[in-house]
Amino acid sequence: MTHLIALIDGSGYSQSVCDLTRWVAERTDASVDLMHVLGRRGVGSEPADLSGNLKLGARTALLKELSDLDEQKAKLELKRGRLLLEEAKSGLEEGGLKTVGTKLRHGDLIESLAEFEGDADLIVIGKRGEAADFAKLHLGSNLERVVRAAHKPVLVASRAFKPIEKFLIAFDGGESAMKAVRHIAAGKLFTDLPCTLLCVGKSTDSLQTKLDEAAEILRTAGYSVNAEFAAGEPEDVIKDRIEADNIDLLVMGAYGHSRIRNLIIGSTTTEMVRSCHVPVMMFR
Repeated sequence: MTHLIALIDGSGYSQSVCDLTRWVAERTDASVDLMHVLGRRGVGSEPADLSGNLKLGARTALLKELSDLDEQKAKLELKRGRLLLEEAKSGLEEGGLKTVGTKLRHGDLIESLAEFEGDADLIVIGKRGEAADFAKLHLGSNLERVVRAAHKPVLVASRAFKPIEKFLIAFDGGESAMKAVRHIAAGKLFTDLPCTLLCVGKSTDSLQTKLDEAAEILRTAGYSVNAEFAAGEPEDVIKDRIEADNIDLLVMGAYGHSRIRNLIIGSTTTEMVRSCHVPVMMFR
């Protein structure tokens, strides 16, 4: 892993995104680009009924005032975006990172991300953004879009960062889960951290073989692995295990061959990401 993209905004999750990014960068010697995307401005500010209610002179004056307000708002949003990036960069540099860049873009987040994703190994994003209703535990509107569109692993930051000392892989035998296992084995992000390899569901010969294969890949790479099956609903079993064993990070495939595949692309995955209070690293 050599380069990270961290997506930040003005939400309460941005600090956690930066803390998690610093943790990854310190363990992998990766460079970092902080990215903030300003949404597209609305087309026109003119109310639909202005022409019917105002005389020409008054209407022209009002439209000019609205245009000036739009321009001023755009300048303020640009200034705010620069300040967010500057503060985040300063925090990472004060924390010891040496290679931190910033990118401020206008337009659609996914289009902006696609422009730079090719040079990145990992994308870090907060579970919720500025527009999310935290009281109702809604996920950020951009989270699913990023996971669907990204071709690189996505690391979702929880609200508050804590040191990561052990991690759990939600394993279903699917290709994305195996991709996660191979990625971890080949890299150094999780080096020396104990791993739980958990498969939720009924054990079959085929699934047992895949679980054993995944465990062997990780053990060969030097990991201490506890591989096991557990019965129940994936979202409940995994959430309970994370809490009971004080797991600090969840790894999973965004797509798979079991009900776990519904995470992020359906109700089961969304529920897991929503309810687990730890970072979630996802692979397509």
